Amino acid sequence: MGTPTLERDAHGRLLLTLADGTRHEDVHPVRAFPLSDAAGALSLVGPDGHERLWIDDPAALPPPMRALLDAELAARSFMPSIEAIVAVSTFTTPSDWTVDTDRGRHTLVLGGEEDIRRLPDGRLLVTDRHGIAYVIATPAALDRRSRRLLERFL
Repeated sequence: MGTPTLERDAHGRLLLTLADGTRHEDVHPVRAFPLSDAAGALSLVGPDGHERLWIDDPAALPPPMRALLDAELAARSFMPSIEAIVAVSTFTTPSDWTVDTDRGRHTLVLGGEEDIRRLPDGRLLVTDRHGIAYVIATPAALDRRSRRLLERFL
């Protein structure tokens, strides 16, 4: 018996082989704490949603396995970073926000003030009506106009 291995199959899907030789096709990495500990523990789950392997410390994995997981996680994650708040339609909710992100200009609908959450590390998580999460990495680093607009909702 060896250690678990991870590779891509002919279709580009992840293939996990456990230490006992059991093979699991089309597994996907899922972070245990994607917001508060994005580099921490994760689980490899099968297409049925059941866990196949728990990984306490992804940084301790062999480099080829870690590279596959990093590539898969990067392809699956979509969390634009808000760099500026260009305009808001109203200071009551729901409110349409036009924002500049690291992925271009977007318009999102903020359903309620509770859709802006402070994370333990100081970042803000803004979730729109469609469930898309945007992050404001350093609220104090926003330009003055953006900070003033944001403060109306905090």
